[in-house]
Amino acid sequence: MTRDDILDMVKLNLQIAGSAFDEYIEDLIIPAAEAEIAREGITLDFENSTGDANLLVMYAGYLYRRRADSDAGMPRMLRYALNNRLFAQKMTEEG
Repeated sequence: MTRDDILDMVKLNLQIAGSAFDEYIEDLIIPAAEAEIAREGITLDFENSTGDANLLVMYAGYLYRRRADSDAGMPRMLRYALNNRLFAQKMTEEG
């Protein structure tokens, strides 16, 4: 999955049709989402997992929406997805 694919998926998630916010999303939101996911201890693999791309898209969408409402907590489905991905990673590392 390429960076352009991920950008397109984030824009779909956010329901953004035009390209006015592409640079902002690509340069700030997506790298911030990657850094936050890495801080959780998760190593993303876009070559072998579309689930990892979806996780990044969900997190980037959350960060973009949170800028308008800084008090908004992380959606439960995103927390579950992060936990499940981390547990799966730990199981393959130990197995």
